Amino acid sequence: MSRRRSRPRPAAPAPTATDPAAPCPCGLSAPYGECCARYHRGPSPAPTAEALMRSRYSAFAVRDRGYLLRTWHPDTRPTRLDLDPHVRWRRLEILSTTGGSPFHTEGTVAFRAHYTERGRPGAPEVLEEHSRFARHEGAWVYLDALGASDTGGDASDAGRRERPARR
Repeated sequence: MSRRRSRPRPAAPAPTATDPAAPCPCGLSAPYGECCARYHRGPSPAPTAEALMRSRYSAFAVRDRGYLLRTWHPDTRPTRLDLDPHVRWRRLEILSTTGGSPFHTEGTVAFRAHYTERGRPGAPEVLEEHSRFARHEGAWVYLDALGASDTGGDASDAGRRERPARR
């Protein structure tokens, strides 16, 4: 009988947010592949302003820069989008919506986005924003923010942080 010990098997890697079977970052019960991924990779646009908000939040979580730029109104879209690799988006809360249905041309979504930042210990920080959305060429797009507050950190660095709907 051998006295050699077997090596422990490596743990299976945790599913990534881009794994179609992983929970969707937007917080709905469907897996990512059946929820926001269909908007990220498919030709079908989000049917409502809230669905677009959720899909954009998920795009920040999975770092899908292209989707974020495609779903930004051309009048307010930045020429470049830098996603902070230290930010991890943890949870989205939709607080309220106005308009934004398949029958509207404008809508708003108020939300809280919870996140952590590597190198900054402590409880998750919260970004609260009231975003405006509009139809452009038949599809919902992010227009701008009516107001934003960042309850984590100090005001001096809040403007440098990545925003789920702004940058």
